[in-house]
This record gives sequence, C-alpha cells and structure tokens, in this order.
Amino acid sequence: MPPSHASTSDSKPAGPTGGVQSLERAFDLLERMADAGGEVGLSELSASSGLPLPTIHRLMRTLVVCGYVRQQPNRRYALGPRLIRLGESASRLLGTWARPYLQRLVEETGETANMALLDGDEIVYVAQVPSKHSMRMFTEVGRRVLPHSTGVGKALLAHTPADEVRALLARTGMPAATEKTITTPDGFLDALEQVRRAGYAVDDNEQEIGVRCLAVSVPDSPTSAAISISGPAGRVTETATERIVPILQQIAKELSEALASSTGQAG
Repeated sequence: MPPSHASTSDSKPAGPTGGVQSLERAFDLLERMADAGGEVGLSELSASSGLPLPTIHRLMRTLVVCGYVRQQPNRRYALGPRLIRLGESASRLLGTWARPYLQRLVEETGETANMALLDGDEIVYVAQVPSKHSMRMFTEVGRRVLPHSTGVGKALLAHTPADEVRALLARTGMPAATEKTITTPDGFLDALEQVRRAGYAVDDNEQEIGVRCLAVSVPDSPTSAAISISGPAGRVTETATERIVPILQQIAKELSEALASSTGQAG
C-alpha cells in the first residue's frame, strides 16, 4: 500500500524498497483500476490508494500519454490498449516458464498436463506437455473455451463471488459440449462448492466424452492460473484421482512459490 502523504518528488526512491516511488505508485494505480473492473474516477483512486488527487492526476496524465490508460468521454479513466500487448506477451512467457512443472506432472502422473488462464470470460490454454501414452489428450495452446465445461474453469472460478459467476455465465451462456455438461447456473455453483470442499476440480466427460480432467488453481499467481491433467476416463479413474490430486496440488504450490520469487514477492 503506498504512503498516504504526497512526496516532494515522485522520482525519489521509495524508502526500503529501493525503487522509484512514482513507478510503484503508477503500477499500484493500474492494479487498482483492474480490481475495479478497468474504469475508475480520480476520486475513487484517491479514496482507495490514499494518495492526494494532484499526485494521482499527474500519474494518470503520464499513463495516458504513454497509452497505458485512456480517458473516457465521461472523464473517467480506463485501462489502455497498450496493456493488451504486454499482457499477451506475459501470458505466453508464463506458459513457457511453467513447462518444466508441467513436464514433472506428466512424468509423475503419466497424463497430459496443461496450464490455463482466465482471460476475460474465457479460459485460454497457454501451455501443454503431452502424455507419452499412444492414447492421449491434446489441446492446442491458445485454444479458448468457456469455463463451465472445464476442470480448469471450475478451479479458476471456485473462489469467485456467486453473483460474479452468475454474471459471467449470463454473458457467455452455458452451451452443452456433451450430455454431461453442466448447463444451469445453480448446477455450476454447486460444482464450485464441491471444488472448494475437495480442493480440486473435475471435468468428468463434460468437455469431451471419454475424457476426464483434474485441475487445481495456482495459489497467489499474478494472474488467475490453473494447472490440470487430462486423459481417457478409463485411466483417470477414482483410484487414479486419489494418487494424482496430491501431485497436482504440490506442483501448483511449487509453481506458485517460483512465480512469487521471480516477481520479488517471496520472503
């Protein structure tokens, strides 16, 4: 949380972090805008950040000039288009960086391992390491699917407030990929409750008949991320699930710690 008083110079170091205070404050404001849905007024930013309006106005004008923020006709500020390129590049890098962890998942479970992110209202797969079995699952990296029919979707939305989940489902609809797909908001919310209780999510023939998927979210990830394994229902049985889930959870924990370390958050 930035200090609530104005600095005599926004370019002075920010105390013990050794960073540049204006940069820390600018990125904090971008994060707050994202948390607020992408569009805010200066007074809202001032109230949430504790920074004085003149400081926020100066930082926002700089971000507007750089293209990372744009000012709407209603004078409110919105996240700008230049952030999209940064986000897409970071997503690809995150998938590449996670590959060694997915490789371990394949080695320890025998099944195809995936990493997926929540991008807007959709799930996007950013990395995959295929199983060595001749019969294996394959999902193209970059593929987008709706959350309600996937294990990773359930894992990513398990701790999202129910009203936000309902709003998302209203926007996307709930088309049936198979006869096992959950197609009602209440049914999906019940499934999310099961995820919270169990600590992992299951796609049981819901995206593709004959395929089961087990998924967990990556805790404290900089962006909402989940890892999963998928394989034929004949191999990903209840007995196999009992063996695989602890491996999934452990690797997700290690990946989370590595991400925190790489972003300077560990300690």
